[in-house]
Amino acid sequence: MRLLPGVLASASSRLRFPRIPFARSSSGSMAAKGAAASSAAASAPSSSSAKAGDGGAAQKPWLFVGLGNPGRMYRGTRHNVGFELIDAIAEAEGISISSKHFKAMVGKGLIGDVPVMLAKPQTFMNASGESVGQLVSYFKIPLNQVVVIYDDLDLPFAKLRLLPKGGHGGHNGMRSVIHHFKESRDFPRLRIGIGRPAGMMEVIGFVLRSFTEEEQKQLDSTFLRCLQAVRIMLLEGFNKSAIFVNTPCPQPPETLDRQKQSDIDSAETQAEV
Repeated sequence: MRLLPGVLASASSRLRFPRIPFARSSSGSMAAKGAAASSAAASAPSSSSAKAGDGGAAQKPWLFVGLGNPGRMYRGTRHNVGFELIDAIAEAEGISISSKHFKAMVGKGLIGDVPVMLAKPQTFMNASGESVGQLVSYFKIPLNQVVVIYDDLDLPFAKLRLLPKGGHGGHNGMRSVIHHFKESRDFPRLRIGIGRPAGMMEVIGFVLRSFTEEEQKQLDSTFLRCLQAVRIMLLEGFNKSAIFVNTPCPQPPETLDRQKQSDIDSAETQAEV
């Protein structure tokens, strides 16, 4: 379970994300399958990573960056869903985020046979680009292999959007990242919808609020979908991942049943009036 109202806890204590084994180079025929998938990802239009053996160049890692604010008081808040998803990926893939580089907590590992880095800038949201820019520059990571994950007020709650490039959309963390990429906007981003505040609530107060119990359940399902999207991206290519993410998934039968019953109740109430 994700964060209960008023309680601070780490992502790993709320929901155990399942580890799904991938083909490794030591597993015979399964390795061939993994290698083929990695090759497909490398040949996708949106990927420019060099495979080991291509002119002796080592394969560059993919960098997944979650935006958020450091510190206990910000854990589990809407503005920190980028951090939360990075923690979920790390847990599911067995990657330890225990090193600090360029003002970010960083973890390195493999997803399938693809090297990845997971990062959570510790600069506070509005200065995220200071950290991300230095990581990209030092490790010489192509921008089309840098995936920035962040909250989006303009998307309905728990909805996702994966795009290969774009603007900052008024998000100060993304504004900082773009600035430190020398104003380049040509890098992928995964937006996680947090919805808009109701009534007269100010945005700043809304984004720093924790989730309700029902929202936590929705977000857990969304994070599992994100894990699938990351794996598809690395093993089959960005375009397939974007189709997977951006295509609305069908509602489960119980959700449809609840909606149908709600419509019936509403119609009966109107008839009585």
